[in-house]
Amino acid sequence: MDFLNRYNIKLKNEALLEIALTHSSYANEHVAVSYERLEFLGDAILEAVISEYFYNNSNLSEGEMSKIRASYVCEAALKEYSHEVGIDKHIRVGHGQENNINDTIVADCFESVIGAIFLDQGFDVARDFILKVIVPFIISETVFYDDYKSVLQEMVQTDKKSLEYRVIKEEGPAHQKYYEVEVLVDGIVYGVGSGSSKKQAEQNAAKVAYEKRAR
Repeated sequence: MDFLNRYNIKLKNEALLEIALTHSSYANEHVAVSYERLEFLGDAILEAVISEYFYNNSNLSEGEMSKIRASYVCEAALKEYSHEVGIDKHIRVGHGQENNINDTIVADCFESVIGAIFLDQGFDVARDFILKVIVPFIISETVFYDDYKSVLQEMVQTDKKSLEYRVIKEEGPAHQKYYEVEVLVDGIVYGVGSGSSKKQAEQNAAKVAYEKRAR
């Protein structure tokens, strides 16, 4: 687990990093500690650092800062940061979860890693890590959405078009379901998405459709 090397971070207590990458399903199977407490800590630090960044680097109002901060600390954004750092490749889950390391878990682990860095190296190092990862996304004005269904709904309503989601595949046992959903705008298929729940599949289909309509 050397993904922090590129940020010149070396934890003295590497057990903290193992905890930060341990999902509760793995912890339950191996009598280990999960990342949940570290995630709680990392979430608070992340929000403070990003709040400070927008306070110091913009003239936005309180409401505007709240809105833009939310867009860069939402689950969709945290998932991307986790991929960027390489955290997702090291997450430990239980056997029943191995084929379902979903976006929430990947996003949670970005926050838990922040918590581990903070405890081991202090606030300044954690702050530097957060800014190195996230500021490039802010500068490039990357848009993150947690709820593509709502965004697509607003876009379609503006054009006064109809919107429909249709399940086209459902398979797997109850604890390991797989769904494929297509989204239709005025009867035309604009996107297909998959996921371990209908909700997740619909969101992924809406994301494809949004990106297609936004071009």
